[in-house]
Amino acid sequence: MDDELRIGLWNVFKLLVVDGLNDNVYSSSFDSYVRSLWIHFFKLPVDSIPRKNSLHSSSPTERIREWFFKQPWFEVYDLIEFTVQMDPSNFDVDNFIEVCNYVLKKELSGYRFIDKKICPITNESEILSIEESILSTANPTLKSANIHLKDALSKVSDRKNPDYRNSIKESISAVESLAKIISGKPKATLGEVLGKLKPTIQIHPALEEGFKKIYGYTSDSHGIRHCLMDESNLDFEDAKFMLVSCCAFINYLIEKAQKAGIKLN
Repeated sequence: MDDELRIGLWNVFKLLVVDGLNDNVYSSSFDSYVRSLWIHFFKLPVDSIPRKNSLHSSSPTERIREWFFKQPWFEVYDLIEFTVQMDPSNFDVDNFIEVCNYVLKKELSGYRFIDKKICPITNESEILSIEESILSTANPTLKSANIHLKDALSKVSDRKNPDYRNSIKESISAVESLAKIISGKPKATLGEVLGKLKPTIQIHPALEEGFKKIYGYTSDSHGIRHCLMDESNLDFEDAKFMLVSCCAFINYLIEKAQKAGIKLN
């Protein structure tokens, strides 16, 4: 994170979070946010929060600013992500995310907000595909698929301890969960259920075979769902490919199911 990116993100944070909550007619919004920040993010004693008008200590904003410009890059992202997921009262989360993404793109960061997570994916079509699949499965009927997708995104987005192996597992599990729901075969595996979608849903044979092979890769004796050897070379590229591919396939299956008159919500 270079100085330009850090300063750009601070300016967004200062204007939309600090000033925005302080200027709100609900004067307690910023105080409530600071308390949550101290307790849940900084994990400091609540009585160590500086008083706003104290002559003997810095203000909460000054303490946050000092922290912001001293911490490693991933801690800065963690703070911004925490703020979005906390969703302070009277705070426009969508606008904050949009402006943060503008700064991230402008300053050539390798990260973008996706579903309130700062993720190392910058391709706009890939981001849209992931967001569409998470939104499309955000209903009680498809809840299991939605949970798997969010877990996959969370594991690949973890800046301290990314879990690529389990991210891949969650991505393919999301497809399997959706396919079971569409086919009405809750106990079948993805390899079995893809063939059972016909004749209700027509999937091109090559596409069907391709996903069966991907599923086979994640399910064989050396695959993701069994213990991989510690020397496995799974990396971000593998997890990203699986997440984006599975999201695209989920979007495809949902559209096919809707055209076939299958209700998924």
